[in-house]
Amino acid sequence: MVNVLSYTCHIFKGYAGGGYYGEPGSAAEYVCLPPDPNYVKTSGPDGAFTYGGEFDTKCFAYDNDNEDVPCALYRAAQATSVIMIPGKNTCYSGWKEEYHGYLASGGYSEASASEFVCVNINPEHIVGGVDERYGKLFYEVLTKCGSLKCPPYKENSLLTCVVCNKNVIKKTDYFVIYVYASVWGII
Repeated sequence: MVNVLSYTCHIFKGYAGGGYYGEPGSAAEYVCLPPDPNYVKTSGPDGAFTYGGEFDTKCFAYDNDNEDVPCALYRAAQATSVIMIPGKNTCYSGWKEEYHGYLASGGYSEASASEFVCVNINPEHIVGGVDERYGKLFYEVLTKCGSLKCPPYKENSLLTCVVCNKNVIKKTDYFVIYVYASVWGII
């Protein structure tokens, strides 16, 4: 869970999304889409698309398979550096934890590119979301030995992750943070 008391400004809670998992030209990164989009044009030629994010695994939580993924954007008070550390579930000395969970990305055999994101340890899903529409998919990330040194890593082990911040001296500085699989007020 994210300690919401350390944040001064909730920007929005929304919907995780991105390019379609099977399209080779899809955008790589996950995005946090706001609940109140603004449109200038309502039609256009087919070129690129964004889809809603969906859990495609029961690994994060048994009841989240094929559920839509929420996200939240907020401003952290007094933080100038925010980092995600894959393979850890606690921050190093001198850093403050925002949240921890499991490392996720798109599937290795899918056509589209993706990125690594940290999914909250207590993932939620969008109530009333559309099941199994296969947009931007979230999968757990496992380790593969060979080019990755084992030990300390273990073959086919689920990687944890932690998001940490480093405080600054000035109380007027802020840093924007995205949280996947959590919504504001429940994170």
